[in-house]
Amino acid sequence: SPAQGKRGKKCGSGGGGGGGGSSSGGGSPQSYEELQTQRVMANVRERQRTQSLNEAFAALRKIIPTLPSDKLSKIQTLKLAARYIDFLYQVLQSDELDSKMASCSYVAHERLSYAFSVWR
Repeated sequence: SPAQGKRGKKCGSGGGGGGGGSSSGGGSPQSYEELQTQRVMANVRERQRTQSLNEAFAALRKIIPTLPSDKLSKIQTLKLAARYIDFLYQVLQSDELDSKMASCSYVAHERLSYAFSVWR
């Protein structure tokens, strides 16, 4: 029945089906070992995804000016990044940096970092 087909795909394999059965291979669509392998692979993918996400947050934390005492959670980092983008947009709109300061990227970065820490 169609309901059995849906139940068979619940574990994420997408394979199997309810066809007439073969003389070799056993009765269940997936063996315990196959399910275990799928679980292990899903865990590996999740670990890689989490590691990639953590690396992205670490890179973002290096870009956003923070105080030495700041130990930001992921949600705090995202909120602060959004505020920093808004701050930079306001700086661009108001033309606060003259062209001489903009040419010296280190000084400009330090001024922006200080201005942002005061602004936030």
